[in-house]
Amino acid sequence: MKAVKVIPDKIFTLPNLLHRIASWKVTNKTIAFTNGCFDILHEGHIASLSEAASEADYLIVGVNSDASTKRLKGPERPVNHEHSRALLLASLAIVDAVVIFEEDTPLQLITAVQPDVLVKGGDYTIEQIVGAKEVIANGGRVVINPIVEGFSTTGIIQQIKASFS
Repeated sequence: MKAVKVIPDKIFTLPNLLHRIASWKVTNKTIAFTNGCFDILHEGHIASLSEAASEADYLIVGVNSDASTKRLKGPERPVNHEHSRALLLASLAIVDAVVIFEEDTPLQLITAVQPDVLVKGGDYTIEQIVGAKEVIANGGRVVINPIVEGFSTTGIIQQIKASFS
């Protein structure tokens, strides 16, 4: 039996997410957190999310809102609206919870969630990762996953535009 009815239930408001986290923590489960725009889901995202999911019992994904994505990526983004992006992420078996955030960085969200593991993909140093200092101060750890070369939303958009030129 497919559990398609639970997919929308994996998309949380922050207050509801905090309630769910409290129930997970009562049972001594660990929580990993990662974030991004996830505008066009691709193989690089799946690799990063899979690695993030392997770091803890539960994986929470913070998704930049439409307004935040537009501020970060430019006026032509996002391609897919925030609910669509959240729904796609929630449909992945490796993702346990999705929450949309309005700010340009997930600092407030990370501070509220207090994950055991903060996971970021890319060529960052721990000093460059938003929320790393707070997670470490709370006894957690930070994991940096390598980027899967050849996969990026910007690259996909450029490829689509080039095919119509």
